[in-house]
Amino acid sequence: MSGRTSKPTVGALPDATADSPVVPVALTWIAWSLFAASVVVLLARVRFDAAWEIPGAVRVDGLTALMWVVVTFFSGVVHSYSRRYMAGSEHGVEFFGNVFSFTIAVMGLVAADHVALFALSWLTMGLVMARLIGTMKGWNQARVAASVARRYFLASSALLAVSLTTLWHATGATTVSGIAAAADGLGGPVWLVAAVALVLAAMIQSALVPFHGWLLSSMTAPTPASALMHAGFVNAGGVLLIRFAPVVTVDATLMLGIVVVGAASALLGKLLKTVQTDVKSELGCSTVGQMGFMIMQAGLGFFGAAVTHLILHGFYKAYHFLGAGGRVERTAPTGSETREATAAGVAVVLATGLAGGVVFAALTGKGTSVDSGLLLVAFVVLTTLHAARGAVERASLPAAARYGAVPLVFLPAIAVYALVYEAVSGVLSGLPVVAAPTELSVLHALVALAFVAAYVAIEAGLHERSRRLYVALVNASRPASGTLLTTTEEYNEY
Repeated sequence: MSGRTSKPTVGALPDATADSPVVPVALTWIAWSLFAASVVVLLARVRFDAAWEIPGAVRVDGLTALMWVVVTFFSGVVHSYSRRYMAGSEHGVEFFGNVFSFTIAVMGLVAADHVALFALSWLTMGLVMARLIGTMKGWNQARVAASVARRYFLASSALLAVSLTTLWHATGATTVSGIAAAADGLGGPVWLVAAVALVLAAMIQSALVPFHGWLLSSMTAPTPASALMHAGFVNAGGVLLIRFAPVVTVDATLMLGIVVVGAASALLGKLLKTVQTDVKSELGCSTVGQMGFMIMQAGLGFFGAAVTHLILHGFYKAYHFLGAGGRVERTAPTGSETREATAAGVAVVLATGLAGGVVFAALTGKGTSVDSGLLLVAFVVLTTLHAARGAVERASLPAAARYGAVPLVFLPAIAVYALVYEAVSGVLSGLPVVAAPTELSVLHALVALAFVAAYVAIEAGLHERSRRLYVALVNASRPASGTLLTTTEEYNEY
């Protein structure tokens, strides 16, 4: 048996081009055509620096053009991937219809200027995603997962309706741009109701703690639907805060609150990820944490950074979800063992992390003054430290090669991230608020200390030594009971 080199094949992969229904083919071509058109719109926006609009209804600005390119690209990839994935499924045509409908709903959301159109697009987007989660209608767990998600999305839509109605009553404006223009006059209890409802709607849609249950219960969704969900749908919370940035930046206390809820989700998402035993649940908890980072960046006043984060996270998560099956095959107990930390390794990691922060600050100008930009740079440093440490300890190269390669790889990566951030901020330059750094406070310092403590604890493995913490994390990440498969035979059926 030692000479055997070929892998056994169970059945043949379906041919996505043979006898394919016309609907999937047509919608795939339309999705890629929308992507091409969106690229043209973005280039025109950059070239002419103008916004096109149907007064009182639709407005195509930098955020619209940028999100159109991102959403249609992911949609095109998911459509193409699903041609094979859904081949032979009795739900195939309906699935493609829902994916395309979701694409149109998101495109409508980022272009909507009238508050009614914005709210309708938000509601439609949620309802269609719930249908995608429950694609396998004969599967009880899928129906329950869809029902759970639908309840969350309806709650989010209700909160958004409360916020928009309150803002309309306070400003007399029926458009998003009109509300933004009148935001300086907002304040008092009416503004507080609108702002809190707005933030809660964003938290639910982006699956922030404690509203992450719907996301972790959605694993019954077909893999391409999960990719679309984690790469696009959850980003809607960030888009909402960016669209209504003039409303949430009225008061520094609210911005602090956004930082806290984002930071809590970022930290807990990271911890929940450490106790997952399957690839999709691990990716789901990662999304909870990453969306926390995105919301936290908005709370720090760096909306351009939040948009950059949601775009890069979308690419990262779509790739990992669509490649989840291959990751299981690639993961083996015989993989490279973790190396013991050495003084030289620690020095290289620390130097790379600090240099990464310097590079980011130099290219973006953030962190060069005493404001919330310092926290943004601090998070870049911590992220670089974490990634560099993993590379130093796990790379199967000689020590000299590893220590030399780490800064050569990570510092250019940080530079690219900084340049993308600057480019995205340039595209968003026509928005009412792109960057609104806030003054540092004691709470900002406590958030920073919490991240440093969590980083040290995780790197030292302290979270793995407490049984009580392990059980608490497992319980916190447990999906709705009705969405769980309870017998192995059910796996064979679906």
